[in-house]
Amino acid sequence: MIGIYFSGTGNTKHCTEKLVRLLDETAQTIPMEDKSAADLLSRHDFIVLAYPVQYSNMPVMVREFIKDHSAIWNGKKVLCVATQALFSGDGAGCAARLLRKYGADIVGGLHICMPDSIGDVKLLKKSIVKHREMIQTADQKIEKCAAKIRQGRYPKDGLYFYDRIAGLFGQRLWFYGKTKDYSDRLKINDACTGCGLCARLCPMENIAVKNGKAVPGNRCTMCYRCVNSCPARAITLLGNTVVAQYRFDKYADAEDSTGIH
Repeated sequence: MIGIYFSGTGNTKHCTEKLVRLLDETAQTIPMEDKSAADLLSRHDFIVLAYPVQYSNMPVMVREFIKDHSAIWNGKKVLCVATQALFSGDGAGCAARLLRKYGADIVGGLHICMPDSIGDVKLLKKSIVKHREMIQTADQKIEKCAAKIRQGRYPKDGLYFYDRIAGLFGQRLWFYGKTKDYSDRLKINDACTGCGLCARLCPMENIAVKNGKAVPGNRCTMCYRCVNSCPARAITLLGNTVVAQYRFDKYADAEDSTGIH
């Protein structure tokens, strides 16, 4: 078994590590942007694939990874895990349908609600207490699901036809333009100090520091690492002002903190 995840601010990383650890203490988890990810996946028959949902869709980076390494999936058993702020309908199903095209055996789907990490809009903002409660609830769901999986009973979140209809009409149909391609709308204002943190964190290598300022490219995958980690609060994507900066390690209890990768 191996777990692979794409995580913007730490939510999905935490969920993947916790689930995989409960299923197999010796199993490895790796971020999707790791250069060795494809090679490591090819050596395992059971894969936990996890990512955050964006408007009831999977991030472009995840879609491209699956397609670019299409030969990996044939004959593999895959459990699709989708983290969501509130609702996704068929968040796990988005990857499941694509993986099936490449011969994967989809054994299950799991949806886990985690704190909203979109730092430049007010929607779904909650207090630190509420965030911690969400994380505790998520941990409890993961523990229960892991116990069932060990008995051979896999969750089926997001895999049914009615889930697909809910995801399509709930969000994806209306916001497909935001998730179809990489975004070129990342904005970095004059408050930028050129520290380079955003460039180091970006999974797409989409930010460069030029003449003492961070400069965005056109391949933003909307993970919000840069927005929520910028010490100058100088970066926005959907909005024009940073409302709150979320990172899993800021809101989880100290013993559960796993960082922002």
